[in-house]
Amino acid sequence: MGYDAALVLRLPPSLLLLPCVALASGCGGSEPPVAPLLEIRVVDAIVRDTPIVIEMVGQTRGAVDVPIRARVEGTLDAMHFVEGRRVERGALLYEIDPRPFESKVVEARGYLAAARTVLAKAKADLDRIRPLAEMKAVSQMDYDGAVAKHDAARGELEASEAKVEQAEIELGYTRIHSPVEGLIGISAAKVGEFVGAAPNPVVLNFVSQTDPIRVRFAIDERKYLTFARRAIQLQKTEEQLREQSGGLEMVLADGTVHTARGRVVATDAAIDASTGTFTLEADFPNPDGLVLAGQFARVRAVVDVRRDAVLVPQRCITELQGNFRVFVVAEDGTVALRPVEPGARIGALQILESGLEPGERVALEGVLRLQDGMKVAAQLVEFKETPAGANPKVEAEAAPGE
Repeated sequence: MGYDAALVLRLPPSLLLLPCVALASGCGGSEPPVAPLLEIRVVDAIVRDTPIVIEMVGQTRGAVDVPIRARVEGTLDAMHFVEGRRVERGALLYEIDPRPFESKVVEARGYLAAARTVLAKAKADLDRIRPLAEMKAVSQMDYDGAVAKHDAARGELEASEAKVEQAEIELGYTRIHSPVEGLIGISAAKVGEFVGAAPNPVVLNFVSQTDPIRVRFAIDERKYLTFARRAIQLQKTEEQLREQSGGLEMVLADGTVHTARGRVVATDAAIDASTGTFTLEADFPNPDGLVLAGQFARVRAVVDVRRDAVLVPQRCITELQGNFRVFVVAEDGTVALRPVEPGARIGALQILESGLEPGERVALEGVLRLQDGMKVAAQLVEFKETPAGANPKVEAEAAPGE
């Protein structure tokens, strides 16, 4: 229904203002709610003296690996060891049928006896003809002939003695002894087999001296230059360098670190042009025989020590088009994007060459949600580094009092 315009005009002004007051009271009042701050965990930049470690992949071998060869041909008569066990130096390992070689010794000794008889007769003839030659009772030709026969008989005797010695040496080769103390492997031939000539086994076994155990590893040219420059800076002699290298660590295949440290004992004479690597060998004490020849191992070496280096967890650093950065969080929770120059990696940490000062805090998580200038609710945590050789698992716990 319609309203009478005249009636409305006659209403008091106070009544006309009531709808406006009601509308104002229904639409005005409290401010819109404020969104909570993003909660993130932060860590303090670590400042400490940090050793710079390089790691090389190598393979273990015995300090001495000696092949056991059959130096004469024959049938293998006996084995005097347990495969895979330790043998002493000089221990009898194999016996080859000695009878053919014993016959050669007897034959050679027979020729030697005959040569001695011939020499004795030639000497007697020379002794008899010499005074006659001095009296001119025999011709010079007869005397010269006697001297020649004596010298020839002496030469024949020496040759016969050499044949006897050679036959006895070959007879000795039928008994094969261990040249070193160490572990002996699985035999390539068994009793009853013919050995010593291809296609039959010539190398019967190996004896490996595993204490110390030796690791052969290679480094590239850059790492070699690091070693070389370090040596020049320290002005060390070769002997001093070898003593300094006594801090090598060996990491085994299961990630554990060998209990004893090693030192470099041999190096190659030049860099291999085909691979661009430089080969070194290091010895590690191995008294319990835990490490065997043929295992893969990693060798760690300290090449430098950075004084008062600034380190942060690697996961704090982000990279965009080759530029590295971290998010620095101030005491009031203000986030600042900071470009940094990363250096060497130390486990789960990374050295920052520039861009961060000691005492500053960086965001440990949520870096993809952060922006320069925003405010956050920061929780300080203590970063736990992964122990050397352990799985790369990173943990963080709240710092006391936070």
